[in-house]
Amino acid sequence: MKYPTPYAPDFSPRDPLTGVAEEFPARWSPRSFVKTAIADEDLRIILDAARWAPSAYNEQPWRILTSTEETFDTFLSLLVDANQKWAVNASLIGFMVARKNFSHNNKPNPTAVYDCGSAWMSLTLQARKLGLYTHGMSGIRKEAIYDAFAIGRDEFEVVAGFTIGILDAKESLGKPYVDWEGPSPRKPLTEVWKQGAW
Repeated sequence: MKYPTPYAPDFSPRDPLTGVAEEFPARWSPRSFVKTAIADEDLRIILDAARWAPSAYNEQPWRILTSTEETFDTFLSLLVDANQKWAVNASLIGFMVARKNFSHNNKPNPTAVYDCGSAWMSLTLQARKLGLYTHGMSGIRKEAIYDAFAIGRDEFEVVAGFTIGILDAKESLGKPYVDWEGPSPRKPLTEVWKQGAW
């Protein structure tokens, strides 16, 4: 199903080059969500998109842990306090976890976290196709996550958290979040792209 957007975000601070696909600059990380359930089939589609991300040796090191209606409060408690204040209205909270070693030889996989980033981008772009928004978070309680879900620290690395939800008007947020709500600009391409030499 297609989820409604109650207002049109202001994307004018963004200046993609002509030819960049619309879904890239149209992706942003709001904090204002309407507490609404996501259909199971839509969630499966979003997570299946992550399954098709590229990875070294096709290892697919990502493991994605998501809340249910019954476990939402537990997941919420595993975010830092500042993120709990707005994430309470998200439809879902999740954690991206990386398997540290390759399965074919059990040697360390140096790009496991990098590959998780590919899965995250796939997930978030698919969510936008359905009219949903995501917000990735470094502000999580990593050690508590290992303990809460009995995740083996030797085998896995908790990478980041995220929310998925239906966009709400920014006015539903309190301070300081309401002042931050809106698509942000990007550094110029000349600052991030080096050709031939550093």
